[in-house]
Amino acid sequence: MGFWSDSTQKDPKRAYRWVLEVGTIPAYTLKKVGKPSFTVSEVGHKYLNHTYYYPGRVEWNTVAMTIADPVDPDMAATVANIIKAAGYEPAQQPDDTATMSKQKAVKAIGNQINIKQIDSDGNAVETWTLINPWIKDVKFGELDYESDEMTDVELEIRYDWAQLKVTHSPHSGAPGSEKELWKLG
Repeated sequence: MGFWSDSTQKDPKRAYRWVLEVGTIPAYTLKKVGKPSFTVSEVGHKYLNHTYYYPGRVEWNTVAMTIADPVDPDMAATVANIIKAAGYEPAQQPDDTATMSKQKAVKAIGNQINIKQIDSDGNAVETWTLINPWIKDVKFGELDYESDEMTDVELEIRYDWAQLKVTHSPHSGAPGSEKELWKLG
């Protein structure tokens, strides 16, 4: 029997039940986040008038998140300070040669990002952990005399891969029964 007809089963995962852990950014300022995704490249092999396809490499796509920008704490300044801690500083002198590095960029955002989907009791039912995340793109919002909306900061996060941890078993017909996927060690 499906979850929609049996009220004794757990609720389905809901889009509004989530918690995002991003370094020192307060959770209450986080408005929206995409879940990780990946693309499997393909390689074609042509033989006469046929093309046969084979799976290639897995490439993880970036994750977008939206942060509300209140006055206190100022999220524009918070994000700017994360970028500064990653190593970006405009050159002031000819010998200012320091640049950003992956190590500093990952450390500045808190070493990892956790996206947790929670149930109605606040317990995590699905946790995505972004490994080696760093900020790839920042948009400090738009100003508009026609709007009374709050301003936002939009971030695009690049990461090497994501770990997935779930609390319930996969469907019985699925190939495998692991609850933790793509975890090192």
